[in-house]
Amino acid sequence: MKRYIIVVAGGKGTRMGGEMPKQFQLLCGKPLVMVTLERLNAIDPTMQLILVLPEQHIELWKQLCKEYSFAVPLILAQGGSTRFHSVQNGLAQVDDIADALVGVHDGVRPFVSRRVLDECFSRAWVDGAAIPMIDVQDSLRHIVGFDATEVVPRDRYRLVQTPQVFKLSLLRRAYEQRFVESFTDDASVVEALGEKVSGVEGNRENIKITTPFDMLVAKTLMECWTSQQGI
Repeated sequence: MKRYIIVVAGGKGTRMGGEMPKQFQLLCGKPLVMVTLERLNAIDPTMQLILVLPEQHIELWKQLCKEYSFAVPLILAQGGSTRFHSVQNGLAQVDDIADALVGVHDGVRPFVSRRVLDECFSRAWVDGAAIPMIDVQDSLRHIVGFDATEVVPRDRYRLVQTPQVFKLSLLRRAYEQRFVESFTDDASVVEALGEKVSGVEGNRENIKITTPFDMLVAKTLMECWTSQQGI
């Protein structure tokens, strides 16, 4: 079984603030997306990484690689106008291997655990598609009208993470579809074919870093992970 991970890093980072896109802002002295890539490579050095960046960020990436002596082997792909099209471009870099599995991961999620990554690939090998999810801890309310809400049972909902992993043949078929706005992640693209997506228990540390508060949390997590197990 050949493993691929497409790392999508095309966000503008407007909620993060600052001139630098969020994927290049520093987490404990290193660009965030580099921390993510190093984490994935540390878990499985044989896994082929494909980094998808907007065209306007490719030269910046090359400069940062020199500045930070970044040496993780990867394939660089140019992003598209939407995340959907960026994943399409990443998929074009995947070899046609019968037993290949492809994960799609957010470039600003540097704390996926080894267990979650391995379980997503293992479940996708059996079921065709697997995504990590975690329980909702806060109470939820549904907006039912102007200035009106109603409580909903939180045990019926899950928060979805990445990497979302699929058999290559399934993911290719899914991304041959025409883009629609309801495609919020890769699982929704696959489900549009009528295919089932299985769930794997995620790890709560696997946060998506999109705000300054998230970065504060990430710095604490980074210090803990580095001291306990390395990255």
